[in-house]
Amino acid sequence: MEKDILSVIEATSGSFSKSQKKIAEYILSNYDKAAFMTAIRLAHFAGVSESTVVRFAVELGYEGYPQMRRALSDMIRGKLTSIQRINVSRDKMGSSDILSHVLSTDIEQIRQTMEESDSEEFSRAVEAIVQAKNIYTVGMRSSSFLANFMGFYFNLIFNNSRVISDCPDNEVFEQLLMLSEGDVLIAISFPRYSRRTIKAMQYARDVGATIVAITDGRLSPLIDLSDISLCARSDMISFLDTLVAPLSLVNALIVALSEKSPIDLYARFERLEEIWDEYGVYEQI
Repeated sequence: MEKDILSVIEATSGSFSKSQKKIAEYILSNYDKAAFMTAIRLAHFAGVSESTVVRFAVELGYEGYPQMRRALSDMIRGKLTSIQRINVSRDKMGSSDILSHVLSTDIEQIRQTMEESDSEEFSRAVEAIVQAKNIYTVGMRSSSFLANFMGFYFNLIFNNSRVISDCPDNEVFEQLLMLSEGDVLIAISFPRYSRRTIKAMQYARDVGATIVAITDGRLSPLIDLSDISLCARSDMISFLDTLVAPLSLVNALIVALSEKSPIDLYARFERLEEIWDEYGVYEQI
């Protein structure tokens, strides 16, 4: 896992100028606020010029201030309490239209995910899942809907898939009891990261299963435990995280896997359509 920005600032502080040290001190003491400030606003509170803030970001190895702010934002989302999240979101949104703000945020997360996606890693994930003896999908708390959504469609295109339900620690291990080498565990978690999901990954690693992580970025604790990692951007909106981009990534994974499924999907869906029609599963319109 990569170092977070606060660790980088502390490690680099010896080479800072007097003005840069002011910025560093302000960020280290107020990182929850600084993560969402413009360069001008951060310069004001640190008592330096805007150009000094931009040079500070470059000194840390970022292309510019927006990249540094994004790194700071990514880092703190896993640290903030629900109350801190609400306060930060109120500052970000101000008096803006909530609907437009949330939709614009979701659009931006998908755009960033497209720019940062790794097609080779995605292909590795597809091949590992297709070749798996058994497929286990785990996602706890807010990520449980992603795991269940994936599991619903996996059950249509595979005969060897199961979802580990959102449950207490001991029951997680009971559901993973038969996990072994040759199986794949798909672990899904976004800030605030679920400790139960991480424990499930540790168990999977101990028994020799292949681990595919679906998470938000290189600072995620899931990265070091995974063999293959797929990243999708999420962002903080009040006390919750927007998971639209992760859902889009899951959609892409399902479609890619359906193309490689060992099952005759045409025959399967023909049979399912007959059953759905016979038992009135869907409303006729």
